[in-house]
Amino acid sequence: MNPWFSKRAVLAALGVLLMSFTTTHADEGMWLFNNPPLKVLKDRHNFTPTKEWLEHVQQSSVRFNSGGSGSFVSEDGLVMTNHHVGADNLQKLSDEKHNYLRDGFHAKTRSEEKRCTDLELNVLLSIEDVTDKVNAAVKPGMSAEEAFKARRAIQAQIEKEALAGKDAKKFRADVVTLYQGGQYHLYHFRRYVDVRLVFAPEQQIAFFGGDPDNFEYPRYDLDCCFFRVYEDDKPVKLKHYLRWSKAGAKDNELVFVSGHPGRTSRLNTMAELEYMRDKQFPNTMNILNRLEVMLSVYSGRSEENSRRAKDELFGVQNSRKARDGGLAGLLDPGLMGRKKSDEQKLREAVAKDAKLKDAMPSWDNIAKAQDEIGKVAQRYNMLERGFGFNSHLFGTARTLVRAAEERAKPDGDRLREFRSSNEEPLKLQLYSDEPIHDDFEIVKLADSLTFLCSQLGSTDPLVRKVLNGKSPRQRAAELITGSKLKDVDTRKKLYDGGAKAVDASQDPLLALAKLVDKDAREVRKIVETQSEIKQQAYGQLAKAKFAVEGTSTYPDATFTLRLAFGTVKGFEENGKKVPFETTFAGLFQRSDEQKNRPPFDLPERWIKLRPQLEKDKAFMNTPFNFVCTADIIGGNSGSPVINQEGEVVGLIFDGNIQSLVLDFVYTDDVARAVSVHSAGIVEALRKVYKADSVADELIGKK
Repeated sequence: MNPWFSKRAVLAALGVLLMSFTTTHADEGMWLFNNPPLKVLKDRHNFTPTKEWLEHVQQSSVRFNSGGSGSFVSEDGLVMTNHHVGADNLQKLSDEKHNYLRDGFHAKTRSEEKRCTDLELNVLLSIEDVTDKVNAAVKPGMSAEEAFKARRAIQAQIEKEALAGKDAKKFRADVVTLYQGGQYHLYHFRRYVDVRLVFAPEQQIAFFGGDPDNFEYPRYDLDCCFFRVYEDDKPVKLKHYLRWSKAGAKDNELVFVSGHPGRTSRLNTMAELEYMRDKQFPNTMNILNRLEVMLSVYSGRSEENSRRAKDELFGVQNSRKARDGGLAGLLDPGLMGRKKSDEQKLREAVAKDAKLKDAMPSWDNIAKAQDEIGKVAQRYNMLERGFGFNSHLFGTARTLVRAAEERAKPDGDRLREFRSSNEEPLKLQLYSDEPIHDDFEIVKLADSLTFLCSQLGSTDPLVRKVLNGKSPRQRAAELITGSKLKDVDTRKKLYDGGAKAVDASQDPLLALAKLVDKDAREVRKIVETQSEIKQQAYGQLAKAKFAVEGTSTYPDATFTLRLAFGTVKGFEENGKKVPFETTFAGLFQRSDEQKNRPPFDLPERWIKLRPQLEKDKAFMNTPFNFVCTADIIGGNSGSPVINQEGEVVGLIFDGNIQSLVLDFVYTDDVARAVSVHSAGIVEALRKVYKADSVADELIGKK
């Protein structure tokens, strides 16, 4: 994985949501497990989850380091998530002879379960409020740069102390910023790194309908995947896991979603939203469109190329469609007018209360800081975020170059990704033995070097040094074919050897990473310093918001565990009622309507079994997908949908097209979260895949 340029970075870094000054309404909210919406649930749904219920759901939920959510669904460590969350690992486990992403996978015995190369799962154990400790480190009169360093240092110290005496291979600790700086919480996680693939269907049925049906409803997708967690070469034995519902999701039923929504910005000011509308989103669309063309062309050259690029292409297409809908929301005068009105109301409330006077400059401070970030955004994106160096191996080279410098510093002075508390996750990625293909690396790097030239100019001094008198294609080929970083042992020696080993190496990608590093660090420093100004300002706005509305509100998503809730129900679109659920009969009908043409073609297994399945009325009428009003966003993919008893009734995998407005404001008028129905999963496992052992494990049958 390239930590500076990856599918997860593209998807997670681009989300934009809108704050409403008014209190939450309907089934809105991505709630903290240590501050659940108890009163709201009692008042609206006459249900109060107990402390034990919350703890059980919390410790049954898992986070995928590749981006996405999941849950334990058996006492023997079986993990359920989406096929598209597991796709990265399916891709890495595949080769020219075995295409598990396309053809699926089923381990009939535990000895056949395949260990993933670099997958890490995190389970949230506890949350500790460390707001006072973090804020105390930032002294009055500090410059923004000094404040940023002080805040970074205290967070590293808190994390290091939290892991003292613990096995860093089994635990991790992260200080999480909430309310854009209003609160800081220390999250304690249990790490699992021996994760093995158990079952996955064909991608064609997991993503039936492809890009045309993406973000649409009705849907007919078996978007599920199962892994198992091992420890000491044995499946873990768990106290907390989710039982399977016999009935599954029912119309008008209250349901909950426990998952890890990626990154939202519902507290953003108008200045930031306007920046996103006018600059960030258009630039993002430009990047995504370019990537989609490059990956599509490469994929079209051969079946093997298509296999290698399929997961990346899916991620880019998915993000492109989501961002297109998000930009449409930002361009909606009605929505932006509401945001402006809400901000004005908060300004007026602050102006009337002398106790809140410290918040008054916050809006201007945020606007000025964002303007400064905008001045360097292009260079920051190209150099630091790596859009000019789209290569797995370049990401590896940069990690090695920076690790050599950062690990020699005191923990609190390091770049955040190199803090000691993150060393084990970093090494898991760095030492991954996932397959790397020279031709794919060259194509991606050549395209991004061309993009670098177009964005910064071919006469830019650094660009000229990067190309070294060659065309982007020639330079990319020279760098990739000349590098030895594909070898894991070489990476280990360079990491362990530190600066001496890195400086002695003649590897061309290490040389490139060194060449770019000074300029990249400089622009990163500007962004971090200005972000500190914004963080302090948002901290003041959070205090004002708490004073006006109270503290029983939810913070923006931070790719940490949240609890959402909603009601299973259909909606009305263009005067037509859309039922809450689809069935397997609808799947075959949809395929027939499209004459079984891609991407509405059924996998061969389903075609062969169709005559038999169509005679089975129970199968044909089994619920397949369904919708609910739960408040979700990217990162919730793979989240379990559970009922009041804490039983699995479904699996989140998407939202409908109307839900893209959730990037800015919650609504349950037509927007819906889309899930695979629990009954549909079990029926498919038994009657299509003959995976009775997996189905039996899900329902608790010995």
